[in-house]
Amino acid sequence: MHKQVNSAFIGTDLNDYLNEQKINTLAIVGLTTPHCVSTTTRMSGNLGYRTYLIADATAAFGMNDHHGNFIDAQTIHHYSLATLHEEFATVLDTNHFLQKIQNATV
Repeated sequence: MHKQVNSAFIGTDLNDYLNEQKINTLAIVGLTTPHCVSTTTRMSGNLGYRTYLIADATAAFGMNDHHGNFIDAQTIHHYSLATLHEEFATVLDTNHFLQKIQNATV
């Protein structure tokens, strides 16, 4: 089944599959940080998964705010990560995440 909304958990059997496989740790990557990545990360954290968001394996696009002011992609990406870190996930770059895996602390 393919994802139809901005969360990988809604309308899919992802949560059931993860539970059946006894998977409790997730690494989130993809596009875009303030949309699908954020929503999936928030749900992952709320569902009780140990969640890692890989900052350099996600990205955002520039957009206009509600006043019509343009906000560049890097700023949106940065603030999106900030709203998730230590509340819904641990935000790491790829190298730090791989070090965690290698040290078996994930």
